Amino acid sequence: MTPIITSLLDTDLYKFTMWQAMLHRHPQTEAEYEFVCRTPTAFPLAELLPEVERELDALCALRFAPDELAYIGSLRFMKSDFIDFLRIFQFQRAFIRAWAEGDTLHIVARGPQVHVMGFEIYVLAIVNELYFRRFDAEAALAEGRRRLASKIGQLKHLAVEARLRNPFELFDFGVRRRYSGAWQREVVQAFAQETSQWFKGTSNVLLARDLNLVPIGTMAHEYLQSYQALGVRLRDFQTAALEDWVQEYRGDLGIALTDTVGMDAFLADFDMYFAKLFDGLRHDSGDPFAWGEKALAHYARLRIDPQNKRLVFSDGLDLDMALALYHRFADRIQCGFGIGTRLTNDMGLTTINIVMKLTRANGQPVAKISDSPGKTLCNDETYLAYLRQVFGIPDPVAQACGTAIHR
Repeated sequence: MTPIITSLLDTDLYKFTMWQAMLHRHPQTEAEYEFVCRTPTAFPLAELLPEVERELDALCALRFAPDELAYIGSLRFMKSDFIDFLRIFQFQRAFIRAWAEGDTLHIVARGPQVHVMGFEIYVLAIVNELYFRRFDAEAALAEGRRRLASKIGQLKHLAVEARLRNPFELFDFGVRRRYSGAWQREVVQAFAQETSQWFKGTSNVLLARDLNLVPIGTMAHEYLQSYQALGVRLRDFQTAALEDWVQEYRGDLGIALTDTVGMDAFLADFDMYFAKLFDGLRHDSGDPFAWGEKALAHYARLRIDPQNKRLVFSDGLDLDMALALYHRFADRIQCGFGIGTRLTNDMGLTTINIVMKLTRANGQPVAKISDSPGKTLCNDETYLAYLRQVFGIPDPVAQACGTAIHR
């Protein structure tokens, strides 16, 4: 069978932007990434191991083609030395291992971060597509096309109901949990052709190139988490990461991710300097309405006109939630909406929540303390407790226990 990944452009743009920043700033960093499935599955993912092994072999045989390098190099924020690095780059199979323990599928990538950080999106797309191949494809595609047509109709209706100050802007963020690569292409092409007034781009670099769309993305949690292990004082890891980003991109790619240790701790570091330099903020956990109000209040305290800034919402959105958020905020600030699973895997099937996250850097644990407790990630409880202490973040489990005892 044709491998699932046939082009190294078939990944999120922010993998390339973070990759370039780490290559220039911290090329010596060693890192470990671990695959986790957060939700129940219809069958044990361990059953996919032989197919996963085959797909990883195929992935590690790929190289960037000249036309692919030319496309990446055409993006104004990509530098020529990074393109030269990609020209000689090839994934090494020795740096990624997959195995089964009982019903559990394990996948771990370990090695130089500028090598292994690229595995994440490909691995997630591979596992997701292999998983959904076990279901009735004909029924899934029929239902997927019905739902796709409904979404497009809903967006077209927006033309008569939206009269807000800033336009509705929708992006595809669906590479990692898509039903399949072919289905993502069909979905993105349909939105681009039929709703171009609102559909403004995709995180998938391959589809952006092929369909002449804007590639969308800046940074993910792994970039900020890495700075927890790069020798700066732990309390200063966010400001160090943001400062390096500013120096790397000089005004480009100006949307900052806010929830590596929660929105409140982020805003404590997001002072006048950063608030003026960054174009806006991205939401990825917690109540999006409360988050948006906090962001607006922060800009107000700093006497920054929010009409010159942007909020990007990307946490488990569907179109209904995106439109609700748009009506709440679009008169006060520019808004963008990145929809993933519910755009590229809305087939009437129960989806699975899979991630492949940075767990260690330079031999030290790193963590994400999400504003949604179920999304907090760390393999070292002692380190997680220390990180909470440093940033004054209460432990929700301890809070719940304390409340129960008090009652």
